[in-house]
Amino acid sequence: MKPRWLAVALPAVLLGSVAMRAGSDRGLPAVHLVRVPHGGIQPEAIVDARGVLHLLYFSGSEARAGDLFYVRSTDEGTTFSAPVRVNSQEDSAIATGTIRGGQLAIGADGRVHVVWNGSDQATPRGLVNPATGQPSAPFLYARSNTAETAFEAQRNLPRRSYGIDGGGSIAADGRGGVFAVWHALPSGGGQGEDHRVVWIARSTDDGATFAEEHPVWAEATGACSCCGLRLLTPAPERLLLLYRSATALTHRDMFILASNDSGRSFRGSKVQPWDIGACPMTSMAIAAAGSRIAGAWETAGQVYFGDVDVSAAAIGAPIAAPGTGDGRKHPRLAIGARGDTLFVWTEGTAWARGGALAWRVFDAAGQATERSGRADGVPVWSFGAAIARRDGGFTLLY
Repeated sequence: MKPRWLAVALPAVLLGSVAMRAGSDRGLPAVHLVRVPHGGIQPEAIVDARGVLHLLYFSGSEARAGDLFYVRSTDEGTTFSAPVRVNSQEDSAIATGTIRGGQLAIGADGRVHVVWNGSDQATPRGLVNPATGQPSAPFLYARSNTAETAFEAQRNLPRRSYGIDGGGSIAADGRGGVFAVWHALPSGGGQGEDHRVVWIARSTDDGATFAEEHPVWAEATGACSCCGLRLLTPAPERLLLLYRSATALTHRDMFILASNDSGRSFRGSKVQPWDIGACPMTSMAIAAAGSRIAGAWETAGQVYFGDVDVSAAAIGAPIAAPGTGDGRKHPRLAIGARGDTLFVWTEGTAWARGGALAWRVFDAAGQATERSGRADGVPVWSFGAAIARRDGGFTLLY
């Protein structure tokens, strides 16, 4: 299909880095810094098999009620298409808390799929919360239309769960399978984080319809209520999921789950423990390139990544970001053509406070290289997004 919304190209602000130019002088591919178009925040980026960069971001005068916009780039972030609003109801998206924003996936024939937590005024509403007697926030989904000119009307996916809080995720296999995940309380079940369940809703018709959600795992781990999770489908019928537990309220451990049957069943393991008697509001990332898959997460103010062993549903020895930083959060990954990894995170960000973006490139053996950098100016409630470039370098959006 012809991508009609590429008709208008808008320039992006491209920022240089002294450290990155020095790395490039040694013959190493550069890391290019790009500002999100139109002052948007919470970028989510995917590069498809054709080399097209798909970018989703939040924009609005208030973080508690704004809009999601979608743009494309065919030149790795130098220019972008005119923005298209994703949510069909104005101000029905939320950015407050950083981890409740939108996520996207690219499905069959390039169709775009987006999920997000609904704002307080978003409709349709979720199931009634018996503790408050009020309808809960929805977990919303929209997909692009067949003409690639707009997005269809937003839909609420949960049917047997309520109490949406931390952000959900979405993945698509390019063959008509679309998978949405979130964590919430089961209708008719107990209250509290230790009763929260990670749910999955599956579509086999490219998002036209979704089956009723079901729990991803039989293990009663709970789920950290204000933490995000991340889903990826690296190959047909295969799904990988990172999420944070809330067992006995204080065991907020990182788990990885894997499915080989398109999300019908999962197996998993604990990646890293973290005992904390509070909700840390963390997010995660998963990246894949060729046969290699890596995941990233935060524990106790430090960020880590590690290669995923899909057959064992496990992550090997975690690799920490070098040195120390100011409250490292929101890690992101991109795997380059040479097998190296761009590891990105924020520093100094907190509730209603922006900060800086930091990054380091690791070689294919997992060793830190000299390529690193830091950039101020991460807006409140935001983070970075990373993609691999065709020349072996990376583009970092923030």
